[in-house]
Amino acid sequence: MKAQELEARLVEFAVRVIGIAESLPSTKAGNHLSGQLVRSGTSPALNYGEAQSAESRTDFIHKLKVVLKELRETSISLKIVQRTVSPPAPDGLAPAMRECDELIAIFVRSILTAQGSQNGGQR
Repeated sequence: MKAQELEARLVEFAVRVIGIAESLPSTKAGNHLSGQLVRSGTSPALNYGEAQSAESRTDFIHKLKVVLKELRETSISLKIVQRTVSPPAPDGLAPAMRECDELIAIFVRSILTAQGSQNGGQR
């Protein structure tokens, strides 16, 4: 997958997560989860943009790891929303959860590939 395609997926994922966050009830828990989702769900796209301008292979790998960390955090937040929000989870939650899982798998592979080429001395 090209960098531009992955960036587009991350941006679309962020937009989807924002939509879910906006649909949460205005309760103490809903407000907390909404804010958390907006922060962790938009962070992968932003950090991926930073990774594209990494100063070294090590910096690139570090930024990809931040993307992965934020995706995992978002995944857990989405699971919490799925289990706690009343009325039932907002539209688009299941597709967002699937996309998050796919993005996590992509970044795990990307990090392993980047680390392998780093050990081989390439950038």
